Amino acid sequence: MAYWRRSPRQTQAATESVAVVPSSAMPLPAKPVKSPRSGMIRQYDLVERVRSYNPDTNEDLLNRAYVYAMKAHGTQTRASGDPYFSHPLEVAAILTDLKLDDATIVAALLHDTIEDTEATRAEIDHVFGHEIGALVEGLTKLKRLELVSREAKQAENLRKLLLAIADDVRVLLIKLADRLHNMRTLEFVPPTSRRRIAEETLDIYAPLSGRMGMQEMREELEDLSFRMLDPEAHAVVMQRLEALEDRNRNLIGEIESQLTKNLQKNGMAAHVYGRRKRPFSIWTKMERKSVGFEQLSDIFGFRVVMDDVEACYRALGVVHTTWPVVPGRFKDYISTPKQNDYRSIHTTVIGPGNQRVELQIRTEEMDQIAELGIAAHAFYKDGVGSPTELLKRESNAFAWLRHTIGILSDSSNPEEFLEHTKLELFHDQVFCFTPKGKLIALPREANVIDFAYAVHTDVGNSAVGCKINGKFAPLSSELQNGDEVEVLTSEAQAAPPSAWESLAVTGKARAAIRRATRTAVRDQYAGLGRRIVERLFARAKIEYADDKLKGALPRLARASIDDVMASVGRGEMKASDVARAMYPDYKEERVVRYGAKKSLAVKLKLKADPHHPARAASVIPIRGINSDLPVKFAPNGGAVPGDRIVGIVTPGEGITIYPIQSPALKDFEEEPERWLDVRWDIDETIPQRFPARIRIDNVNEPGSLAQVATVIAEHDGNIDNIHMGRRAPDFTDVTIDLEVYDLKHLTAILAQLRAKPAIAKAERVNG
Repeated sequence: MAYWRRSPRQTQAATESVAVVPSSAMPLPAKPVKSPRSGMIRQYDLVERVRSYNPDTNEDLLNRAYVYAMKAHGTQTRASGDPYFSHPLEVAAILTDLKLDDATIVAALLHDTIEDTEATRAEIDHVFGHEIGALVEGLTKLKRLELVSREAKQAENLRKLLLAIADDVRVLLIKLADRLHNMRTLEFVPPTSRRRIAEETLDIYAPLSGRMGMQEMREELEDLSFRMLDPEAHAVVMQRLEALEDRNRNLIGEIESQLTKNLQKNGMAAHVYGRRKRPFSIWTKMERKSVGFEQLSDIFGFRVVMDDVEACYRALGVVHTTWPVVPGRFKDYISTPKQNDYRSIHTTVIGPGNQRVELQIRTEEMDQIAELGIAAHAFYKDGVGSPTELLKRESNAFAWLRHTIGILSDSSNPEEFLEHTKLELFHDQVFCFTPKGKLIALPREANVIDFAYAVHTDVGNSAVGCKINGKFAPLSSELQNGDEVEVLTSEAQAAPPSAWESLAVTGKARAAIRRATRTAVRDQYAGLGRRIVERLFARAKIEYADDKLKGALPRLARASIDDVMASVGRGEMKASDVARAMYPDYKEERVVRYGAKKSLAVKLKLKADPHHPARAASVIPIRGINSDLPVKFAPNGGAVPGDRIVGIVTPGEGITIYPIQSPALKDFEEEPERWLDVRWDIDETIPQRFPARIRIDNVNEPGSLAQVATVIAEHDGNIDNIHMGRRAPDFTDVTIDLEVYDLKHLTAILAQLRAKPAIAKAERVNG
């Protein structure tokens, strides 16, 4: 909204006096309310602006809104010293340039009244109707929240804006006009706020207006932000542009003239005009391509506006047969429109004076949409349905907005949503195809992972490979325009690797990967919790049934059985609490705390006897690193099959597996409730490596480390990490984290290492 300096608010009576003004009191032309400042738009001027494109405008409604807003804001002033009422007037004027309907203009006049004056939503509904009241409410700023970061507050404001747009897209148009006027008067804002506002505009509002196809507004917002954020660069680019325009003034006229004459010779009427690119566009291109100003060849562009689509393609033929074409610079957005509804033919030729000339060939309607975007839809001419319903039928840009709003439910926090929206706003697009010919639009630099999630979330989650144009390729392959992509899936992959999140480009893919990862982790904890609960029930010789637990959910303050199991798996709830909720008479066995030696004797019994059915039911099988349980191994030494092991539950992390001889277990002697009986459950048909750590005293001589690596490699071990330290001039301490199949495999490697003359000592480290 607007940035202003408050004066005392006006009394309720001032606003109520407007609410009862009869419509007959203000016919046009009537004597306008005296404007507080000669520079402000007068009442009849605003009405005339609307009537110029909408002869059937409701003049009485516009007049009442003008008077109401002026009295409501009263003596409030902006930071510039101007009357505050000048701001909503300018916003309304911007919207008249877009030729918007009466309700939008009135909502623009009233858009700050609910928040910044004594006006209420109920009062606005009563005076101006529910439609206008809903628009004004949608624009009311978020009240101050206790959010942890500025990004979170920015994200929450954007959330509210997009949700309001879901009900009526005109909210967005008013908001963009509001931001544009604030940017035009940014120099009056305190310096501490200027940069934040400019950054927010460049991050959100400028690309959002571009996504809506409103190119003129986007360019002005970008340039105003650029001038505030980097005034020196802006001044340099402007100086170069003006000098270049002076030098090429005749050339621009010559190109326009030649294009028009050549088209007329072929029986085509066209409107040709040249325009230079904006400073921010030029600066970003210089940065993106790492080139100087003099190396840019397309600073001036020419638009060729034709009568119809057929004429556009005929004009393209004339241009290409008149001047040489620059290879790789042709794009047909008429046959394949952009998501913001932009349609045009782009081509670059070598024109007069050997200058590169960038051409955009389009119809008058396409030209309007290119400049005004969704605002080019004539709301006031549509007799059927609301503006939002009209856009659902006609606008791809609005479809993108609806998609973005749909992502709201997938975002776990405001910053995540803001990240997604920024990703979606900033990227240009590439167009790819499925094997069945379906067109998929993706951001530039997107890869097959993004493509898979664009097709369907289930396709992305189960993707295991791909073919690009019939050839096998990695899932991380960057896609190019026109690629045909076939995604290979497998039902065995229920969730994507979490590392995909860093590879994905689109917000949709990232959000889906995060969601799938969270679900997979939760399922792991729920699986672990179920095993812990079932183990306790088996040991206590009491019956467990989901139906009985379902009746106990209120006592556990959980919504579902899975929530209970996940809480147990994360260590947030004890299995004994579940037993007591189901069986109030249940008494937990008294746990005796043992000293170190006695503790060791008890823990040695943790080794499972696979032939004892009661014992087998009470222990949890450990299947290795890729288990379906949240399992990790002792951080300073690991554990391997053949070790006697014990599990320690860490709240929020799952189970950590320790060898029974690990000295780290002493730290948990006072927390017996965290100990779990576990056993190895290894599939011998699928070899799997496990972590272990060894320490070597190595003679400091050339080739000694190579001997160590050779022994490990010859025995099919894998070195994961290595650390070296000097203990004495002649000896080096080497600590190696390696991966082995089992205890027998580790013992064989140690035996071979000890046999080497360069190795004085080799032993396992028990973390």
